[in-house]
Amino acid sequence: MIHRIKEWTDKHIQGDPVIWLVVICLSVFGILVVYSAAGSLAYRFADGNTEKYLIRHTLMVALSLLVMWVAHKIDYRYYSKLTKYALIISAPLLLYAWQYGSKINEANRWIDLPFIGIQFQPSDLAKLALIAALATMLAKRQQKIDDIKESLIPLLAWCGGICGLIAMTNISTAVLLFMTCMLLLFIGRVPMKYLAMLVVVGFFAGLLAIQFGQRGGTGMSRMTNFFNGEVPYQVEQSYIAIAKGGVLGQGPGNSVQRNFLPEAFSDFVFAIIIEEYGIIGGVFVLFLYLVLLYRGMRVVANSDRAFGGLLSAGLSFAIVIQALVNIGVVVGLGPVTGQTLPLISMGGTSLLFTGLSLGIILSVSRGEQEDMSAINGELRNTARAI
Repeated sequence: MIHRIKEWTDKHIQGDPVIWLVVICLSVFGILVVYSAAGSLAYRFADGNTEKYLIRHTLMVALSLLVMWVAHKIDYRYYSKLTKYALIISAPLLLYAWQYGSKINEANRWIDLPFIGIQFQPSDLAKLALIAALATMLAKRQQKIDDIKESLIPLLAWCGGICGLIAMTNISTAVLLFMTCMLLLFIGRVPMKYLAMLVVVGFFAGLLAIQFGQRGGTGMSRMTNFFNGEVPYQVEQSYIAIAKGGVLGQGPGNSVQRNFLPEAFSDFVFAIIIEEYGIIGGVFVLFLYLVLLYRGMRVVANSDRAFGGLLSAGLSFAIVIQALVNIGVVVGLGPVTGQTLPLISMGGTSLLFTGLSLGIILSVSRGEQEDMSAINGELRNTARAI
């Protein structure tokens, strides 16, 4: 029986096994915490039916894992062919969401998908498309990376354009994506003077977003409050949850602050993790994200192809930076941003795109393993022939 299970997993579950293990651990942990954190939400909107949110979140997690599995079975080089079309689609979708999208928290970030009754954030698609496009462009232009016309102008234009459009409705997401792009360009050997040019482009794009975007005033007030030492209500309740959790926590399902902490199942779910599972649980979650980053970067180190390494690096940075920023906000190290905790927070299409990103990372890992197996096979055949 064990042999059959191993045979099936070896055939169908490929790529880095540590990444698979980390993703499953975070997903299961997310289901448990969201089930607890959504209790007050259930009593406000679902007559106390907490199972409704448990089933909904579990289904979305399962769907994201399915998306990840399908994505990891596809040769990662195929994604290079899709990036151009994904970027072209992303730009008008971001514009449409900005002008005509569904308004939540004073920002039009969502587009209602007809017939299926869910909302879609174009920024999720745009993030994935931009990272994959940068990896593609950097891989193809490694020999002429200093060429301003052929290499740098397209890179800077796409980075500034997509981040600027996202910033019109979501400044924090745009800033995180911009940081990821900077890291990716640095790994891709773009000279520092051109990275400085990108910083200037990003600065002016940010000014335009603050002036003409929907969340400019909110973003500035949050930054001002943070540097002035003012503690918003959400962060205050988060501190209380962390203090109650202590080292060992109150135990699964025993959170009290979930009844007072806004977005306890989403933006501030890490506070509920610490309240119920203690600092030990919070450190364990942080450790899992750092392991995910390490394994994603390990794929980069083992990759013989520039595109695969850059793609894995960019997507790994995007997921883990978002997680670190979310954790930092919860413990008071940064202003409130509205970023969710990947794989744990309750979400919709964001979970699916996280699964897709992880599937692409696993696809790169699988491709490198297959290449290594082929090389080892050739060496063995050569040794036998000798």
